[in-house]
Amino acid sequence: MLLIGALVVILVIILSSAIRVLNEYERGVVFRLGRVIAAKGPGLILLIPVVDRMVRVSLRTVTMAVPPQDVITRDNVSIKVSAVIYFRVLLPVKAVIEVEDYLFATSQLAQTTLRNVCGQAELDQLLAQREHINERLQEILDHQTDPWGIKVSLVEIKHIDLPQEMQRAMAKQAEAERERRAKVINAEGEFQAATKLAAASDIMNAQPMALQLRFLQAIREISAEKSSTMVVPIPVDLIQALLEDRGKGSPAGS
Repeated sequence: MLLIGALVVILVIILSSAIRVLNEYERGVVFRLGRVIAAKGPGLILLIPVVDRMVRVSLRTVTMAVPPQDVITRDNVSIKVSAVIYFRVLLPVKAVIEVEDYLFATSQLAQTTLRNVCGQAELDQLLAQREHINERLQEILDHQTDPWGIKVSLVEIKHIDLPQEMQRAMAKQAEAERERRAKVINAEGEFQAATKLAAASDIMNAQPMALQLRFLQAIREISAEKSSTMVVPIPVDLIQALLEDRGKGSPAGS
């Protein structure tokens, strides 16, 4: 009985070391006596005990945060920049045999690339052209990790930490820009109003009755207000016109 029990235990150990089950998103890189055989999976994988060794590799997209990096921009501004990268393994065999730890290697490469790319740009470019910087980072990282069988699909600058004095300077600049725009808009409004008034003046000079009508309209508007006393200046031209009409209407010799 003892012999049978020992045989059963040995058989269980052999089977447990020979059978592997891989999920749909996993691949197993199989080494046989130190040489790569193939990347197998998903599903049930049979290995030769003692002879074969398997390394699991996940094919899912990895989200990796790049810690804040001290960067001096091209215009000599000290800032801290953090980012996040998205990548996945396309070739499991290369990810295992070409680099010792592809996760650590990708993280270190992302940090150095972030410092280099941001150090070549000015602060205004980092703030206004972030999409261009992201594309540049993604292009460099994807090119560098391609020999490892890794595809970098996206890189996003997460946060740019500015010094306090730089934040105050930018706030003053933004306030000055808003004041400039307000003054320009006000000047444009004054110019348009002056242009319209000049056009109206030309019309009134060409048509004297238009001035009289505008005067009567102004009197009507003033009379609508609740004022006890109203002084109305009457143009001399209007009085002269009324006197002329009266003289023409009186009988001759009267």
